[in-house]
Amino acid sequence: MSQEKYLLAIDNGTQSVRALLFDLQGELVGKSRVELNPYFSPNPGWAEQDPDYYWQAVGRACRELWRETEIPASAVSGVSVTTQRGTVVCVDKQGKSLRPAILWLDQRRADTKEAIGGGWDLIAAVTGLRETLDYFRSKCQARWLAQNQPDLWKSTHKFLLLSGWHTWKLTGEFKDSTGCQVGYIPFDYKRQQWAKSFDWKWRCTGIRRAQLPELVKPGELLGHVTKAASEFTGIPEGLPVIAAAADKACEVIGSGCADAGTGCLSYGTTATINTVNYKYVEPQFLIPPFAAAIPDAYNAEFMVYRGYWMVSWFKQQFGHPELEQAEQRGVVPEELFEGLLDEAPPGAMGLMLQPYWSPGLKNLEAKGSIIGFGDVHTRAHVYRAIVEGLAYALREGRDILEKRSGHSIGRLVVSGGGSQSDGAMQLTADIFGLPVERPHTYETSGLGAAINTAVGLGLYPDYRTAITNMTRPCRVFQPDPANTLLYDRLYNDVYLKMYKQMQPLYRKIREITGYPE
Repeated sequence: MSQEKYLLAIDNGTQSVRALLFDLQGELVGKSRVELNPYFSPNPGWAEQDPDYYWQAVGRACRELWRETEIPASAVSGVSVTTQRGTVVCVDKQGKSLRPAILWLDQRRADTKEAIGGGWDLIAAVTGLRETLDYFRSKCQARWLAQNQPDLWKSTHKFLLLSGWHTWKLTGEFKDSTGCQVGYIPFDYKRQQWAKSFDWKWRCTGIRRAQLPELVKPGELLGHVTKAASEFTGIPEGLPVIAAAADKACEVIGSGCADAGTGCLSYGTTATINTVNYKYVEPQFLIPPFAAAIPDAYNAEFMVYRGYWMVSWFKQQFGHPELEQAEQRGVVPEELFEGLLDEAPPGAMGLMLQPYWSPGLKNLEAKGSIIGFGDVHTRAHVYRAIVEGLAYALREGRDILEKRSGHSIGRLVVSGGGSQSDGAMQLTADIFGLPVERPHTYETSGLGAAINTAVGLGLYPDYRTAITNMTRPCRVFQPDPANTLLYDRLYNDVYLKMYKQMQPLYRKIREITGYPE
């Protein structure tokens, strides 16, 4: 067994850290999982976590992996890291964290009263983009730090994403992958490098070039595991650390998606649909495509903020009977919630949900809506309407991506927590009117990182070959023609009109209550 080549992927998500061992066929041969307290909130709307807490979880996950698998650490050829996106860490010259990490879920806002400077105020006024630039400035964590913790910000030697933090802890190098750069940072998404000196992002963020790490492409060498990291994790000293990408980008290739004709749906905390493109195409006006896990490629992404979070919200607020039964029977709660989808018919008897429960750049005033209530509706109808609403939103994203790219999406693969629900997979096939594939492994983001390692070490000659050999579907859900006809009418005649009809009311709610900001 030790003659085989294995690949270690570390996946630091919002809910857990997982150490995953894959072989060259993409089979998961070893796994350990450490649950995380996702964040703490010292103030309302804040989401923070100690960076060392994440690193401790990485060490624990790796040590547990070696104890639980018969495969020795010495059989591992290389390691890669994929993480949640947009979580930032400030470190000093010794690489010590200066404050808690600010997570992507954080809702604090920086002040935007002062001028941008450099002529950008006039440009913003002429083009009508002032609100867009101010939204970016208000969301920028670095800007908030400079305004509210100026001494700490002056002491910040490097401003890192979580992926860069783990690279530092593993290798002692301040480096990161271009495929991880998602957030309010001065990154040029078209060139996939730090922005040029005159770019507006420098003024909007207040970040200095010297505060940022060196960038390498996915599949390239970040460094080697240090003696200290080896002693802490059990990963062999000197093992190459290969650049991967952020979790969503790794999910895409780990699900077997490598072109513009395949849509990768992710039913995760944030629900998304992604395609891989080899030219720069904005999925929506002024929304850039992110760097893909394939070097020099782009992920055109449509995002539903707090996507499958709404399913978790429903379980916490209305799912007490299932949660109690699951504990009594010793099963996972998801098995019982699956039954709620079966209790309500396709279309949820006219109950329709618009899942804009967290505003975004294109709908700053948006709030969520559920319409069509009647006395026949139960918890099951509400649950089904939530899942259907997410699928409607992602279908709208599919339509937008097709229009923007000029490519038809004829294949769908679903990853994330929702992919484990047969009911969610079936209604997705019905709503899209296309077969929907479930990948052979749930750990698609980790597998994507392992694919980066396999190509980076030359174990496969290119990404297409690696993806072909390391990914495959385990089940395909075929659409039901009658359900597709029903969903087509609900999608076109109701869902697509909901936001336009509700938008004036959202604006009034925002004007009267100040929420959302």
